[in-house]
Amino acid sequence: MKIRRTLAAITAIALLGACANTPAGSSTGATEIRAGVIEQISNVQIQTNHHTGVGAVVGGAVGLGVGSLIGGGTGRDVAMVLGAVGGAVAGNEVQKHYDKPVAGQQIIVRLKNGVLVSVTQPASSALHTGERVYVEGNGENARVVASQ
Repeated sequence: MKIRRTLAAITAIALLGACANTPAGSSTGATEIRAGVIEQISNVQIQTNHHTGVGAVVGGAVGLGVGSLIGGGTGRDVAMVLGAVGGAVAGNEVQKHYDKPVAGQQIIVRLKNGVLVSVTQPASSALHTGERVYVEGNGENARVVASQ
């Protein structure tokens, strides 16, 4: 019984800790917007930003919980271990489905001050070379959008 409580507490701490992560340098302030013209668009593949192993951890935790509901004594312990392992394998397989790269574009924009900015984002057929655009945000959060 004590082992089960300890495992449940560790699982809860791990899951809650994963939810508390915030990207470095992120802020909730104003977004920087810069105007420019698209110089070049190249098609690229963008890797997903899913955290590796999260599917296995969540699946293992769910399997552990389900296993704890089965039987009693040594049988329950075996069911918990099998549930955790089976859940981890299943969770990992589910996550693989979401880890496939997606079509994207690397867009080179010449800003009004002459500086070139490169932004990689999901593909958009609405953007074309020579088009006036805005670059919103900066760093990993930068996006190119058509000017109105």
